[in-house]
Order: sequence, then structure tokens, then C-alpha cells
Amino acid sequence: MADLTVPAGRRPRLPVRLIATPRRDVRPRHTLLALAVGLGVGLGATVAMLAAAGVPPRDVLNEFVIYTFFSSEGLALTMVAATPLIVVGLAAAAALRIGFWNIGIEGQAWMGAVCATWVAVADIGSPGARLLLMALAAMAGGALMALPPLILKRRLGVNEIITTLLLNYVAALFVQHLVFGVWKDPASSFPYSESFEPGVERLAGLGWGKVHVGLIVALALAALLWLVAERSRIGAWVAAVGADARVAFACGLPVAGVIAGAVLLSGALAGLGGFMIAAGQEYRLTQALATGTGFSAIVIAFLARFGVIPVVIVAILTAGLYVAGDTAQVFYQLPRAVVLLIQGVILVSVVSADMLARYGIRLHRVGPHPAKGDRL
Repeated sequence: MADLTVPAGRRPRLPVRLIATPRRDVRPRHTLLALAVGLGVGLGATVAMLAAAGVPPRDVLNEFVIYTFFSSEGLALTMVAATPLIVVGLAAAAALRIGFWNIGIEGQAWMGAVCATWVAVADIGSPGARLLLMALAAMAGGALMALPPLILKRRLGVNEIITTLLLNYVAALFVQHLVFGVWKDPASSFPYSESFEPGVERLAGLGWGKVHVGLIVALALAALLWLVAERSRIGAWVAAVGADARVAFACGLPVAGVIAGAVLLSGALAGLGGFMIAAGQEYRLTQALATGTGFSAIVIAFLARFGVIPVVIVAILTAGLYVAGDTAQVFYQLPRAVVLLIQGVILVSVVSADMLARYGIRLHRVGPHPAKGDRL
């Protein structure tokens, strides 16, 4: 049998754990400073990676900041990309505010695009009302996609993370079935639907690049949701349920109705985001139309801390990051993997800085007599 005794004069090495504790007083300026530091670290890493790939460091500032946000053409591209991101970011925030982890934003956006395309392909309604019908159908499709996880969660206690995540694959495969089957474009036989009719089934432009009226709709929705969240009784109910559903129920609040309304609103907004991509950017249903929207929505909602106005701001900054990455890929012939790596590094840096602003990290030795943790 092996001798497990500790030699005299030597103390046993105890395992160390990292413990995160919420900070009591996190002021807005602390959050802004942390986000600025995180963005600076991410951009610094980006400069290093692009320099290794042969891109001059001076051009990084031009592409990622000046062109994207301070030129008319670049800002127009950013606003086009930000339009659906604002809507899906609001969708994620609506569910997460009441503690429902809606990971199925992408699938709900897919279903919204499918329902909108169905209205367009079938020529449902008069031409003047076609876009409105497409939007309503998209919202209904997104809400219906969010309904099964809601029922399974409330009735059977099934974890919504699993059900909403798996429904993303169901929606994506359903789109594949349609574009390779009954909705394949008859003119080209490529796997996407026929093109939407201009002036009838496409969102009208605003005369600034490819920016369309969807941007106005997204901002109007954000303003309406802000009023509901901050200036209405429903907003107070949502805040109470999100803080502690059991306490809210004990106080007599309609907890089940609040949760159902928030989840269905989340699905409807996600479906509307899919409609905006289909009718405002792609002008048809494609295989990659909603790819990545769920990831972007969750990141935006968390960075914005589920606030409506912060969601708009973070969505615009995120869109600028995506536009800058695509521009760098085109002009400098960078591999797509490098662009995705750059975007991921910047997002991870910002998220990490935000976490450090809200939580204190300390070392804790685990043992019979653990030493007092040292705060970082």
C-alpha cells in the first residue's frame, strides 16, 4: 500500500477554485469603462492578427471604425445589418427578462421567413396589403415556433434550452426541404424561392444605400417596448416575475400569463426579424437567410442587460463589427475563418470585460481550513 503521509515540514497543496460574486454597486460609468477596455483589448488583438495576415495596422482603424461608422456608404451597410439584429435582440431580451432561455431565436426567425414567403408565393391578399400580411404571418409563425417549448416547460417542466435549441434544427431542415422541393426557383432551378415582387413584397428603400423602412419599424418597436417596460404596469409585472416568479405569484401577479406573453412576444419578434431579412435584404427565402441570428441575438441581449435602448445600441455596434469583417474579407482577401476569429475575439473581449464589471473574482482554497480568498 502506498504511503500517503505528508512529509514533515511540508503543507499539503490544497485545490484552488475561482469564485465569482456579484458586485453590490455597479454604476453605469463602470460598465462603460469596462466595455471600452474590452473593446480596446479586442481591437488590439485584431490589429495583431491582421498584421500577421499582412494587413497594415493603420488600415484596421479605417475599416473597423472610420468606414463602418463615419462614412455614408459604410454606415448605410451597418444600418441594414442592424435592422434585423435590433428586432431579434429585442426578441431575446423579452424572453430572458422573465428567465426563459429562448435559444430558438434562429429557428423562430426561419419560421417567420417561411410564413412570409408563403404569403408572397401564394399571392395572398391584395398587392397593397401584401407586405403587412407577410409581416403578420411571420410574427404568427415565430410565435407558434415558441409555443411548444413554452407548453413543455409549463406543463412538464422540460428544460426550454433543449427544446428551443433542437427546434432550430427542425426549422432549418424544413427550409431545406422547401427550397430544394416545392419552392425551388423555377427560373433558375437553384435552391431558393422565387424572387419577391418589387414594390409589392419588398420593403421600400429610404433613399440611403439599401436602408429600408424596416429600420423605422425596428426603432418604433424599440420605443414602444421601452414604454411598456418602463412606464406601464405590465413592465412592472415582467420585472417582478423576472426577479422571483414565486414571490410574484405569492403577491397575486398573473405569473403564467406574464411568462406566456413574454415568450410568445419573443417568438413573434424573432419571426419579424426573419421577415425583415427576407423582404428587406434577400428578397426571397434562401438556405442561409437566418443563420447566426440566434447567436447574435443572445449576445446582444446579454451585453445590453436586457434593456430595450441598450439593445438598439449594442445591435448597431454588432452590425458594424460584422460589416467591417465582411469588408476586410473582400478587400484584403482574408479567409472567412480569420474574419470569424476576429469577430469572435472582439465579442469575447467585450463579454469578458462586462462580466468583470459585474462580478468580483477571488481565489478560494478548498480544504478543511481554507485560507481567506484573495480578491482580484
